[in-house]
Amino acid sequence: MGIRVAGVCKEFGSFRAVDNVSLDVETGSLVALLGPSGSGKSTLLRLIAGLEEADAGRVWITGEEATTRSVQERQVGFVFQHFALFKHRTVRQNVGFGLELRGWKHEAIRRRVDELLELVQLQGFGNRYPSQLSGGQRQRVALARALAVQPRVLLLDEPFSALDAKVRKELRAWLRNLHDEMHVTTVIVTHDQEEAMEVADKIVVMNQGRVEQIGTPAEIYDQPASPFVMSFVGAVNVLPSHVALAPHREQPGDLFIRPHDLELHRQPQEGSVPAVLRRLTHLGRDIQAELTLASGEVVVAQLPRERIDYRELQAGDALHITSRDSRTFVPDFVI
Repeated sequence: MGIRVAGVCKEFGSFRAVDNVSLDVETGSLVALLGPSGSGKSTLLRLIAGLEEADAGRVWITGEEATTRSVQERQVGFVFQHFALFKHRTVRQNVGFGLELRGWKHEAIRRRVDELLELVQLQGFGNRYPSQLSGGQRQRVALARALAVQPRVLLLDEPFSALDAKVRKELRAWLRNLHDEMHVTTVIVTHDQEEAMEVADKIVVMNQGRVEQIGTPAEIYDQPASPFVMSFVGAVNVLPSHVALAPHREQPGDLFIRPHDLELHRQPQEGSVPAVLRRLTHLGRDIQAELTLASGEVVVAQLPRERIDYRELQAGDALHITSRDSRTFVPDFVI
């Protein structure tokens, strides 16, 4: 097992940031810790790295217990959100810094830095300074520096959140390809559901310091374990139980429907409910329709352009909607 966490807790004063968390990260896998701000994901990453000391619980890295070991003894590579590069050192000097501290000889450092600059596609940038690089290039330097010391695991704390959307998307694909080449056990913290689903083998969804669900991207999206997971991972309409969009459901409770599972019709259909179109939004190949039900609830439907004649629709049109899929959750009862 690459990383094992068992019953880990961490409090800051009266606030419990991590609450009895246990999880396994398989050797060579890439796992995303996903959740909103304050959910405990960054604190958990820092506990794995040894940057924070757990109040309870144990941590293993590559089969060896690391609970009481220092950051250096754990041999982890850590990449921060804001690059943390040395401004007055060149790219080569930044990447080779950890090797200098370990007493590597100059020629060995040069060879290792050359390998890493090629790996992160920054050949020819070795003599530049961080201020001469783009944000995406600086983050690749930070990754190269973390990999230079051949860490047992790689930990990334929201590494792309300070970058613009286009660069983030490019770096996500680059990171996934890099991981497929190196197979370093990797944990990445993110609050971006799309990022987690694009890069990770498994996703750990966290909320209020606890793990809500662990699974593959498909499992998390298609089989959410709780209302929180379904609401946080992907867009969803939440409708009260009296809305009859799922007449054959077996249990009461709020109805959760993904926008892409709603269909629009001009005429009533079996199981349909009436709605009034409020707004159409063009999202490239998809059309998003905002509608008001007769009971007053607002729902959003998202359809490919080929499934809807959007040019014939306008605000105020009377339509009917049906659902291809929906989900309810059994409420938690306190005894």
